[in-house]
Amino acid sequence: MKTLSITTLFSLAVGILADDDGFVTCGSAVKMTHVESGMKKHDSYFLNSEAKSLGGGSGQQIVTAVSNPTTTNALWLIRAPNSDRSDVASACQDGPGTPIRCGSSIRLTHLNTMRNLHSHGQRSPLSRQQEVTAYGEGDGRGDAGDDWMVVCDGEHWQREKHVQFQHVDTGKYLGASSTVQFTQQNCGRQCPIMNHLEIFGRGQKDGFSKFVVEMGVHLSK
Repeated sequence: MKTLSITTLFSLAVGILADDDGFVTCGSAVKMTHVESGMKKHDSYFLNSEAKSLGGGSGQQIVTAVSNPTTTNALWLIRAPNSDRSDVASACQDGPGTPIRCGSSIRLTHLNTMRNLHSHGQRSPLSRQQEVTAYGEGDGRGDAGDDWMVVCDGEHWQREKHVQFQHVDTGKYLGASSTVQFTQQNCGRQCPIMNHLEIFGRGQKDGFSKFVVEMGVHLSK
């Protein structure tokens, strides 16, 4: 089977490629923009991770939002969840290219580092909400803290439509805010993530927890 390198995926991830009904599908590599920050700052901020840590908190790999649309650090692979729970349907059981149903659980694996979008009870460094990290050993494996439920309108998750992600273990919603940004004042002169937005787990489902898939390499059956 021929595989695509990160560079090839990046070169392709400039728009919608699949000729289908606009569904987000299993096995796709996507870039997700945060809605509220895009409206307030008039720029798109993408869910991002890098092989760095802040040293505080859990010490796990950082997850932030950045305004650089060309970075490969904003590509996330959509996969089946780690755990098989009776109370939440598992997506991707029918393989790559399967449309993802609203209300099902998924895992988002950071393509460059193969660590999973993760959350737990630790507080986030700036807003003191719930910390969100990228977790694992770089082989795509993880634990139940990597599972997120897709919250959307209709039957399936669609590109260019608002979507929210509820952390299955803790019930928190993936979020960010245009006002919660890493600066020299709160992160120091040598801050490795200067001007990034903090990503956090939020207690309520609101405008700060809305994302949109606008770019990606989309698989279809």
